[in-house]
Amino acid sequence: MITSKDNKHVKNLIALQTKAKERKKQNLFVVEGIRMVEETPRHLLRELYCSESFATKNPDRYDCEILSDALYKSVSDTQSPQGILAVVEKPHYELWDYLHTDAAPLFLVLEDIQDPGNLGTMMRTAEGAGATAVILSPNTVDLFNPKTIRSTMGSIYRLPYLVSDNLAETIATLQSAGVSVYAAHLKGKKDYCDCDYTGATAFLIGNEGNGLSDEIAGLADTYIRIPMEGQLESLNAAVSAALLMYECHRQR
Repeated sequence: MITSKDNKHVKNLIALQTKAKERKKQNLFVVEGIRMVEETPRHLLRELYCSESFATKNPDRYDCEILSDALYKSVSDTQSPQGILAVVEKPHYELWDYLHTDAAPLFLVLEDIQDPGNLGTMMRTAEGAGATAVILSPNTVDLFNPKTIRSTMGSIYRLPYLVSDNLAETIATLQSAGVSVYAAHLKGKKDYCDCDYTGATAFLIGNEGNGLSDEIAGLADTYIRIPMEGQLESLNAAVSAALLMYECHRQR
């Protein structure tokens, strides 16, 4: 049983939990809880840890490295730890694989989303709506932030994602492959329910506070609007994404 914070494995767990640059450097991330651990694809599972109490209650259920309860609590990112966590290798995807294998792909393209919960919710909703993949701008919050991972509710394992080095170029690649690109925008004249999304489709969603940048919005084939009552100008980014993707799902 490991009891010291100076243990190299413990130090690395803390680094992976708290530092995006370490997750990127090592191509690893951490998941917590029974459900997330059990849903981890076996080929991506690298290390498994549990608390002393968890091991006592589940003596034959998992083969994992045991941490003292106090030490486990210090490496956990949750307020009420379940007592088990795993170090997982990040999956890898290529855009071309999803442009040419689906008769009518649906992409959610995110520019500079900053709230981990919003991003995780959008991943979860995208899976539910049948999206092909989620594309992230380079300045979007780290997809493997522990809070984002929890918010995905396992979608991180099942929904392909791509972090674009140049979002404008990626959008151009989508368009060259016949994908129609829509931006939910204040300048939109067309109600989002009045467009045909049965063909290859991509929805652009911008930063929570600023929306889409002029550069990225200007690349859209069509501006669409979500009707607003009262004095609101826009909805939460995750809610907007959900409305658009589920309208696409309804049409299909």
